[in-house]
Amino acid sequence: MFEGLSGRVLDAGVGTGRNIPYYPRNAHVIGMDASSGMLAQAKRRADRKGSRVELLCADIQSTGFPDASFDAIVSTFVFCVLDDSQQLPALRELRRICKPGGIIRLLDYTLSTRPLTKLLMRTLEQASHRLFAARYDVQTEDYVESAGLTTVDRRLVFSDMVRLLELRPSEPGDAPPRRRSTAPEPQPATRPEPDGYPAPAR
Repeated sequence: MFEGLSGRVLDAGVGTGRNIPYYPRNAHVIGMDASSGMLAQAKRRADRKGSRVELLCADIQSTGFPDASFDAIVSTFVFCVLDDSQQLPALRELRRICKPGGIIRLLDYTLSTRPLTKLLMRTLEQASHRLFAARYDVQTEDYVESAGLTTVDRRLVFSDMVRLLELRPSEPGDAPPRRRSTAPEPQPATRPEPDGYPAPAR
């Protein structure tokens, strides 16, 4: 997720800091999360690893960072816990704080197309949604263009259950954004306190 990244990098949804060992050495990394409990765990992990990372409590829909603050933004297993009304505001905020020419990488679950795996995921989803508010059928890609972003790459990285989206801020000449007919009212993003499933990279 962090390969090839440098400059100012935001880990948007740092959680308990599972990504910390993989931060690039030549980057200034800021870890942001809406959960103060998870940030406390991330700080302990960073201290154990001797990692220099700045940790901040903020909502992914309204981070408070100035425009064009980051060369790269990474978000792992965050959009699967945002409901439909939060997808577009979160993407627009990431686009706002990403520098022109910067990169945004999103790693999230996607519902398998294989019948048995899909059935298993649907069964597990009932428990994971109660515990972590996580879903496996989130359609983040539907909001990418409307958020002013362009898809650079899309690939499956673990069977057909985990997907990596690589995005960048749209530029003149890119395809015009699709307009969604309705936009649900955004709700404040919240993150569950317990560590673990369904966010293995956290």
